[in-house]
Amino acid sequence: MGTRKHRQRQEQLWVTHTELATGPGHPFYRRLNELLDGEKFDEFCEGECAKFYADNNGRPSLTPGTYFRLLLIGYFEGIDSERGIAWRCADSLGLREFLRIGLDEQTPNHSTISRTRRLIDVETHRKVFLWVLDVIADRGLLKGQTVGVDATTLEANAAMRSIVRRDNGATYDEFLTELARQSGIETPTREDLARMDRKRKKKMSNEEWTSPSDPDARITKMKDGTTHLAHKAEHAVDMESGAVIAVTLQAADQGDTTTIQETLAETAENLAHVMELEVEKAPTGEPQVSLEPMAEIVADRGYHSSDTVLNLKQAQARSYIPEPKRGRRKWAGRADQQEAVYANRRRVQGRYGKRLLKKRGELIERSFAHCYETGAMRRVYLRGRKNVLKRQLIHVSAFNLSLIFRKMLGSGTPRELRNRLSGFIFVFSALRDSFSWVYSYPEATPGLGNIMSRLFRAVYPETADAEFRGVPPRAAREWQRRRPHA
Repeated sequence: MGTRKHRQRQEQLWVTHTELATGPGHPFYRRLNELLDGEKFDEFCEGECAKFYADNNGRPSLTPGTYFRLLLIGYFEGIDSERGIAWRCADSLGLREFLRIGLDEQTPNHSTISRTRRLIDVETHRKVFLWVLDVIADRGLLKGQTVGVDATTLEANAAMRSIVRRDNGATYDEFLTELARQSGIETPTREDLARMDRKRKKKMSNEEWTSPSDPDARITKMKDGTTHLAHKAEHAVDMESGAVIAVTLQAADQGDTTTIQETLAETAENLAHVMELEVEKAPTGEPQVSLEPMAEIVADRGYHSSDTVLNLKQAQARSYIPEPKRGRRKWAGRADQQEAVYANRRRVQGRYGKRLLKKRGELIERSFAHCYETGAMRRVYLRGRKNVLKRQLIHVSAFNLSLIFRKMLGSGTPRELRNRLSGFIFVFSALRDSFSWVYSYPEATPGLGNIMSRLFRAVYPETADAEFRGVPPRAAREWQRRRPHA
């Protein structure tokens, strides 16, 4: 018997590389590396990031391809912070192989990842996002004719208890104490401050309060009804394939009718860029992206306004935006807005419009769920809108890449690939048990027994009179004795 004492030994001074432990590698990441290498991802990143690196100065830096792969791991593994990404890569031999980091090399520290992120600007991250759009367009996963728009909130890395006044920098407790003194309480207690806070109306306003740690965050109400400092993420999604065409990060206190303008403008720029690259690659080939980009815009009722619908009509786009209940409206002097609103109302009430709205909820909410729930970016651990946007662009790029693998492998992430294998084993076991029960007790379901018997004879003609492999021996003998005669 082996004991711990027998396992104790002195480590060798020299070890050959053939004796080092190696992992088999993950099949999903191997396929992902094959895709990135085939599209020359590293060459593209190095060309775009060359201006941020010095040739001969200091210790070797983190290569651009490795940096962007680290951010892709954050989506595929569902890791929310850069510290978690660094720890996961140091712990996994499969991820070392994906990053092409040898066992005699140290994996990147979280400080190296964050410093590289700060040095590379937002525009370079956006170029990587466009590169991924071009890759999925080559595989027919980007059309761009019908675009759905929706937004969600991301909890910022800032606490409500740390907010201060914009005018004098006073904290919330200092502000309440000053109000208590003005009302005649010289030395207010905690109970006095709590009572005064409950009686106040409109306690929080972004015009009066700000976060010193993250000034870009805004006080907003989250989806679960709680109030936090947050950012607003808005997606423009292709309604045919579910690919995210554009992603923007804006102030959380802005309305949907305001933020949609920037999102649609960026969507138009991204589609134009992809179409230009498509013409350069194959001037005479059949275009993958629709020749009528953004011909239809689908959104929920929060985006409805007369100006929004009119602007979409002037841009020669058909809007499908449900109209909220506003009562009877007056259109004096606004005939153009009236025509646009009524046309949008007719389209929404039609059969095609209802089908589009149902599909909008399916595809856009799916991108939110994958990117921010299972992708673990519902709460961000970066401060500043630019830093969050950098991580978000590569995060959504990973979601677009997962569409390729969902089409190729049936799974868009390593976890989904593992779960599909477990599901297949479960279904196979359930079918095996069903066959066993039917053959053991054919009198319980005579009709089903005859069907299963004939199916078994058709699939396994050479073993029709032998014991069924998946059936226990006792059940097989019982089936041989009671089986229905063909």
